[in-house]
Amino acid sequence: MTDASAKAARRPGEQALTALGLGAPAPDPADASPHSFPGGGRWRTEVPSCEGPEALAVVLKEASRLDVPIHRISQGSGVWMLTDAEITEMAESTAERDIELCLFTGPRGTWDIGGSTRTDSRGAGPRARGHDAVAGCVEDAVRATELGVKCLLVADEGVLWTLHRARAAGIIPQDTTLKVSALIGPVNPASYAVYEQLGADSVNVPSDLTLDHLTEIRRVSATPMDMYIEAPDDLGGYVRMYEVAELIRRGAPLYLKFGLSKAPGIYPYGHHMRDVTLASAKERVRRGRLALDLLARHGADGDMAPPGSRLPGDLRRFGISS
Repeated sequence: MTDASAKAARRPGEQALTALGLGAPAPDPADASPHSFPGGGRWRTEVPSCEGPEALAVVLKEASRLDVPIHRISQGSGVWMLTDAEITEMAESTAERDIELCLFTGPRGTWDIGGSTRTDSRGAGPRARGHDAVAGCVEDAVRATELGVKCLLVADEGVLWTLHRARAAGIIPQDTTLKVSALIGPVNPASYAVYEQLGADSVNVPSDLTLDHLTEIRRVSATPMDMYIEAPDDLGGYVRMYEVAELIRRGAPLYLKFGLSKAPGIYPYGHHMRDVTLASAKERVRRGRLALDLLARHGADGDMAPPGSRLPGDLRRFGISS
């Protein structure tokens, strides 16, 4: 955000509260992120949980109707839950509109036979258990990219590093972007910087991080950040729509993710979940329109990254030994 736009942007209710003698202190310029996306812009948009071609068609139609620009569409059930024809259809539909399609890779611990994920501690979480699970993630990555997918969603540090090495070796295309899932999102600047070094091109942080936490992260890393403006219930159900302008100011470059609380879980998706999946896909786009309207009312809707932009810029990486 430029100095001029930072001064012009206002917070919800600020003018009325100031008139009543209850105005808040002016934002501290030192809190603002100094980073932007390559090619310009401080924020992009993402519609998550788009589980197949039918849900994708609903999202695209509703986005056109409500004039909601979309930079990325992501899916949560996994590459393995889609046929080749379905992946190809989704890749072609998004490519026609210069939207990045991101599919989740492979097996994850929460669906595995490991009992620790079902204990109160949720031990191991969604990470890939054992060699075969990592291999499954790699197979998903190769298959998806061969079918035209350019972004892969990852929930394991070892899988992330392996896919980064595969990208460097040309096993998957070098312009493939790797996105870290909210299921393992980092909660401090040190871990955020490690994900960058491991190959992450965008990192989904938990939606309960404070504004100060975002500023702390931005002091050590320029890697694009993904954040649910409204989180699904299994990720907390947080609704932070009124903070959107300040989230951008602190967290840029930032993907605004339009999630949905009070909606049933749909992973892994199948046609038995069709009605709720299509209805929630449509409502996620509407939530996006509400967030964009809020930004406009606060004079903070400038600095959106150009439609069709997807690359993260130059990032720091650990060295890869031969």
